Amino acid sequence: MSRRNVTYKQPLEKEIGFSRGVRIGNIIAVSGTAPIAKDGSVHSPGDVYGQARKCLEIINDVIEQAGGKLEHVTRTRIFLKDMNKWQEAARAHGEYFSKIQPACTLVEVAGFVNPEWLIEIEADAVLDK
Repeated sequence: MSRRNVTYKQPLEKEIGFSRGVRIGNIIAVSGTAPIAKDGSVHSPGDVYGQARKCLEIINDVIEQAGGKLEHVTRTRIFLKDMNKWQEAARAHGEYFSKIQPACTLVEVAGFVNPEWLIEIEADAVLDK
């Protein structure tokens, strides 16, 4: 099967050795996606909802670059620095996925590579062909 890596050309991709997304056959996996603005800064500092929306915007773009659509998403994983903010993350997730309703997991973590990140989101998608 062919493999297509989708990159966002962010410095950590080469340093760590990962792709933002990978498509093999009809499966797309999107790595833990942080709220990184185009200039490399943190998008919406201190705002879980704003950061979640940015993560989902990037995920949508990666899935489209890999030839898929949001409707192909089967699973998401939301990693939060503070579980008390889960409703803010859930609101953003619902704006993207309320009709699709993929399997979803919310997990609290001790922290992220950048301490200003409050959230990371992963997604898996399965295309028809």
